[in-house]
This record gives sequence, C-alpha cells and structure tokens, in this order.
Amino acid sequence: MTQLEEARRGVITEEMKFIAEREGIDAEKLRRSVAKGYTVIFHNVRHDWVKPVAVGAGVRVKVNANIGTSRDIVDVKAEIEKAKVAVKYGADTIMDLSTGGDLDEIRKAIMHAVDVPVGTVPIYQAAEEMLARGRAIIDMDEDDMWKAVEKHFKDGVDFATIHAGVTREVVEKMKRTKRVVGMVSRGGTFIAAWIDHWDRENPFYENYDYLLELAGEYDVVLSLGDGLRPGGLPDAGDELQMSELFTLGRLVRRARSSGVQTMVEGPGHVPIDQIAMQVKIAKVATDNAPFYVLGPLVTDVFPGYDHITAAIGGAIAALNGADFLCYVTPAEHLGLPEGEHVRLGVIASKIAAHAVNLTRFERDYRLDREMSRARGELNWKRQFEMAMDKERFVEIRKERPTSTEACSMCGDLCAIKIVRDMMRG
Repeated sequence: MTQLEEARRGVITEEMKFIAEREGIDAEKLRRSVAKGYTVIFHNVRHDWVKPVAVGAGVRVKVNANIGTSRDIVDVKAEIEKAKVAVKYGADTIMDLSTGGDLDEIRKAIMHAVDVPVGTVPIYQAAEEMLARGRAIIDMDEDDMWKAVEKHFKDGVDFATIHAGVTREVVEKMKRTKRVVGMVSRGGTFIAAWIDHWDRENPFYENYDYLLELAGEYDVVLSLGDGLRPGGLPDAGDELQMSELFTLGRLVRRARSSGVQTMVEGPGHVPIDQIAMQVKIAKVATDNAPFYVLGPLVTDVFPGYDHITAAIGGAIAALNGADFLCYVTPAEHLGLPEGEHVRLGVIASKIAAHAVNLTRFERDYRLDREMSRARGELNWKRQFEMAMDKERFVEIRKERPTSTEACSMCGDLCAIKIVRDMMRG
C-alpha cells in the first residue's frame, strides 16, 4: 500500500513516525494531511536505505538540488561529489537530471551515495537512448517512454517528474500563442515535439491510469511537471501556463482517487508582484497539492547570480504557500554547474526556506534567537556553533582578523561593545 492509502486507513506508518519525530510535529496530524493528499512522503518501497522526507502542509519547506551529467560533460565522480555537497549544505532531496553517459549506472551510483530521497525525469533517458542509437528524439514510441518510467520506478526513485499536462490541446494553443521565450522545459518540449510530429495525444495523459498503476506499485510520488512554465518574466501567467495548471489539477484528483501521492511543479520566471497570486491560484487549482517551485526567478538580467534571484522568489513563494523549493545555481542559463555552484545554490535556497520555516516552527525560531543572544554577548564560540555554514564563518574570520573582541568591521567602535560597557557602568 502507498503512504496515502495507509493514511486513509488510519495507519501511522513507520515513515510517518520517523518524519513526525524529525520535524517535531504530531504524527496523527501528519497522517491526516497525508490522507488528504496535502502532504506527500518520499520513500519508494525499493529504496530501503533512504531517510523518508515529507513535503506539503504542516511540515517544513524543503529544498531540492538538481545535479547530473550532460551530453557535453560526463564526469560521474563529479556528480556524486555534487550530490554529497548538496546534502552537506542542507538539500533535503536530490534530482538526477543526467543526460549523458550510462544513465542507469549514474542514477544507481547517486542513489547509493546519499541517504536522502532522489527524483528523476524518466523522459530524459528515453530521449537520450534515441540519440545514442543515432535517431531523433521524436522517433520514440510509447514503449520507449513507458520502459524508462518503469525502469526508474523499479530502481527506487522516490519521486519523478512526468509532463502529463502537456496535452495535444495545449500544444495546439502554443502554436497560436506568441511567447517571448517559448517553451523552456526539456521534458515538456520532448513531449510537445512528439505530439506535434505524430499528431497524437501525450501517452502520459492518454494512459494516465497506467502511470498511476506503476506509481502505486512502488509508491513513487508523481511530480506533475510544468512543461509550459514561463522561461522569462513576460510569459508569466499566460494562457498556456494556466491551461496546463488546471489540467494538472484534474490529474491530481485522479491520482488521489487511485491512492497515488502527487505534487505539482510551478514556475519559473515570475515578476515579484505576481508570485503570491500565482501560488494561491495553483493551490486552489490543485486542491492544495504540495507545490514544487523552481525559484521563481524574479528578474532575467542577472546571469551568474540566479541563485540569488531564485532565493528571493522562493522566499516569497514559500511565505504564500509553496512547499518545496528547487534550488537554482549561479550557473543557471550559462552552463553545467560545478561543485561550488551547487553549494551556493543550496545555501541560497536554504536561506529562503529557513526564513519562512522560522515563522512557523518555534524550534526553528529558537535557532535565530540563540544566534541573536550570542551576538549580543560577542560570544564568537557560540556564534560559530550556531552558524549553518561553519566553514564560511571561519574563512571570513581568519581573512579579516582583529585584535579586539569585536569583529574587524568596527573594532573598538563596536556598538554592542560600547553599549555593554556603558551598561556595566
């Protein structure tokens, strides 16, 4: 049985108990939220070494880190190291988006390198295998797509992006709609091109019941991909994005009726003043399904700093109900990220998530309160202990030493020190 089915039977599973203890929440409340589909639990029945993670209502905002090879750069050791770096700095999950090399071996290696849930996009493998055979991506047949999905589920992936909302109808709309950037989702584009070439319906939409059957067998969380997410600010909130979103809402309800856990993916590039509205629309359209957002990026003109543009959008999105932040690295729009890019991307998104979590959970707020106390006391040892990135803390302190008990910014002119001495008389 899936976690959703068990929750509906009134069963608090071992995974729910683990998550409740880890999050410091009531296990029965968690069960009720899972039963409604408002919260999902990542734990494929075949991924028995993973520590389960919950995303959705009543739990902390989580952060995902994307890693993976490309057709230009295939360095498996580097990707494994990126996965470890991501987890070290706070990523709650990893997505393997590899498109180059032996994808089966890469996926298995990454899954065994970390103890957090791992997600994938199976259509990437179906497309890559066509190219490896010297054929076009659109030459895929339905069996190629389904084989990739089943292979990933059997291998133990905990959640998978499936672009079931890219329908024949929306592809026809796309041809008539002028977008500034167009379609930026790789998986969504593969499906759209296939639909257009063969003049047929998306197999994942047309045979959605079969997808639910596969997902239910392994208790994989279906992450319904936003193939028509805006890839630039001018395209945010357009007819294509909203049309797909409402299709995804219908698919969420069908999945829940089949006992399959589901979440929905969101934008993308969104002007800062539209983020709250977009999140609330998504929550209504999908009956409060967990919402997984890429960013959103709030500006398009800072390549090299998109981890920051995404963290700004992510904080606003989470404050307004988004549940899961997909990190963005400084390399976004420029190239395949390296290890340092991964670190910076994770930390930026972790800051966004924590900024919202501390408004909801007393335990999280206590961390900041303790750091405030340590700063007020100029207690550097305690500040180090409370710092999320201790290496960076030490690095800056060593680079900018001071002979006083304050930092080198102010030295003997430190406001905290002056007021403290004054109060001591």
